[in-house]
Amino acid sequence: EPGKDPATRTFQAFRIFINAELEELQQALDASLKLLQPGGRLVVISFHSLEDRIVKQFIASHSREVFDRRAPFAAPVALCLKALGRVKPGAEEVAANPRSRSAVMRTAERTEVPVQVPTQRYPGASA
Repeated sequence: EPGKDPATRTFQAFRIFINAELEELQQALDASLKLLQPGGRLVVISFHSLEDRIVKQFIASHSREVFDRRAPFAAPVALCLKALGRVKPGAEEVAANPRSRSAVMRTAERTEVPVQVPTQRYPGASA
């Protein structure tokens, strides 16, 4: 970005790696499925594209019908989240708080469907 010290991104990458921030985010999202009651809301604010991609893919993978193309009779996987959308800061918010410019808030609602956690991925495999 123009006007930013090039070291900013480098130190951000170090911080993300050393603190295992992306792995922690994934673990928190996985845990949210077990903790949320039906009707409960998952709200995540991400501040850079790596975080947002993880959140977006997590919500999408639990809120869209997925079919196993290899199965002879493909049945949709039960959906345990309903995606409610995303919100980005408006011009007024960014003017008042410039750090908010990259923020994205994504929300999803827990459905009544029980969380399906596979015990085995394929025969003979350990969980």
